[in-house]
Amino acid sequence: MPRKNMILSAFFFNPQGDHRMSWRHPQAPTYEVFDFDFYRGLLEEAERAKLDTLFVADHVAIWDSVQSGVAHYANARLEPITLLSALAAVTKNIGLISTASSSYSEPYNIARMFASLDHISKGRASWNVVTSAMDEEAQNFGRDGNIDHAHRYERAAEYLDIVKALWDSWEDDAILLDKESGIYANTTRVHPLNHRGEHFSVRGPLNVPRPPQGHPIIVQAGSSEDGKNFATKHADLHFAIVRDKEEGLRYREDINARLRKFGRHPDSFKILPGVMPVVASSVSEAEERQEYLQTLMPVQVGLDLLSSWSGVDVSAYPLDGPLPPLPEEAGYNGGHTALNRVKVWGQQNLTLGEIARKLANSGAVPTVAGTASQVADQLEDLYTSGAADGFNLMFPLLPDDWFNFTQQVVPELQKRRLFRTEYEPGTFRDRLGLEKPTNRFAATPSISRAAS
Repeated sequence: MPRKNMILSAFFFNPQGDHRMSWRHPQAPTYEVFDFDFYRGLLEEAERAKLDTLFVADHVAIWDSVQSGVAHYANARLEPITLLSALAAVTKNIGLISTASSSYSEPYNIARMFASLDHISKGRASWNVVTSAMDEEAQNFGRDGNIDHAHRYERAAEYLDIVKALWDSWEDDAILLDKESGIYANTTRVHPLNHRGEHFSVRGPLNVPRPPQGHPIIVQAGSSEDGKNFATKHADLHFAIVRDKEEGLRYREDINARLRKFGRHPDSFKILPGVMPVVASSVSEAEERQEYLQTLMPVQVGLDLLSSWSGVDVSAYPLDGPLPPLPEEAGYNGGHTALNRVKVWGQQNLTLGEIARKLANSGAVPTVAGTASQVADQLEDLYTSGAADGFNLMFPLLPDDWFNFTQQVVPELQKRRLFRTEYEPGTFRDRLGLEKPTNRFAATPSISRAAS
């Protein structure tokens, strides 16, 4: 289906903002980030602005400054599906995207949780599928180190296919609740999986009826070769990293070629590049605000992040020297997207210290700064060119940058008829213009042992 509006997704990873040291800012929240009311305020504001979705990123471990032994950046946060289930009760329209790891969870549990969230929210659930890349995560689940990169995606593909099959295991009209006859369900429309694969064995069916969306929206964010192939085969939304319009158009062309290989139409797949919006009275004021955040960043945090991203302990190398040799993508078990981004910076003749500061202060996505009109201009240019279907909005400081965007940039986009003024009816999937998936079992019903 063609696009109707740009898609706007309000993202956070760190609950104080997506600058890694935003928690040090005088206006940053403190202990309230572990309280429901903080998130309720953010989401109610986002829904007033008619944003498409909230996206909560996650890790299943504490990442800390292991080199310095000081936890400058420990990223403690609430468990996202629990949080989004609570937020579903106080909102009506906004989508609810949660990260959940396919590396350190079971398909049945994940299928059940997201099906439940989709029912609770009346069709607003979405799963950001990740293949966890941190050794700290592996060590919380009985492993000494991370799963091999190639096997992570192979395993994730089997995992996701099982989850989708579990969502399909009850057909839409399977439940009868016939009080007179005492028949709970039509057993010909309830389907066991009896899956035995290389990585998983799952009997099924799920003990939750089919979700309102059929399948909650599938999101994927990796931009490695494995990640892009996984996304174009399985996902509905793709969070990408592009630096400018030209790169975005090349990325779109590459993605469309992969979609065609899997027999998919481009309209079935939405690309949302990440941007970091900073709205101020002028570009110079926006730059000053960003520069102030940079003063809050200890040098050691940048070095530790660079070591984590590159797979090389850079602490032994001089700050004014070049980036040391980095591992090849093939065989590297960390995040390939992160590794390749560091390599690009290394090719720009930046010193080790400059790369560490750049990584620590800006991450990977571009900053979109200036007045509301100037920010809207930049988003409009990317969107109307076809380089983006919308944007993953990564705000440096919460809640200030979040509210500045919803109250200043959104009205500007609405005035330009680039963004909705009211929510369209239907589920999250309906509003994105994505078709409800056909139930894989509907054409070939079988007798189930489900209770009747």
